[in-house]
Amino acid sequence: MRDKIKSLEEAKAIRKDAKASGRVVVFTNGCFDLLHAGHVDYLEAAKKEGDLLIVGLNSDDSVRRIKGANRPLVPWEDRAALLAGLSAVDAVVAFDEDDPLELIKALVPDVLVKGADWKQDQIIGADMIKAAGGVVVRVELTEGRSTSGLIDQILNKYKEK
Repeated sequence: MRDKIKSLEEAKAIRKDAKASGRVVVFTNGCFDLLHAGHVDYLEAAKKEGDLLIVGLNSDDSVRRIKGANRPLVPWEDRAALLAGLSAVDAVVAFDEDDPLELIKALVPDVLVKGADWKQDQIIGADMIKAAGGVVVRVELTEGRSTSGLIDQILNKYKEK
């Protein structure tokens, strides 16, 4: 499954081939630190929007800038391997910026997927995707499943001991 972990150039080639054959490419992104059932539900819903799902995965440095010095809990290589092991995911590609805009510009997917916790006007790259004839889809999240909630639960268990 690690063969699903791609460089930017490889991901662009996947996109180009898919476009040439009329397949719909879906893109989403995230930190995916501490992979959980909510992530799996989200990625499966994203995959249903097209033929191929490419996941942009924040680098460790990017996660630290966004989430704080104590994150990620799981290093990039492991997060990428876990995502690559999911049947819904066709490719995983790293990005080091704080947001995926440059990656979205490079790939120009047909469908951009984000969680419903993102307001339509706050979705990075949405205007560009729509202008290119693509669509933006907001996917409902699995209630009670989040990385922050899982971390809090773990920390609270340690406090009880």
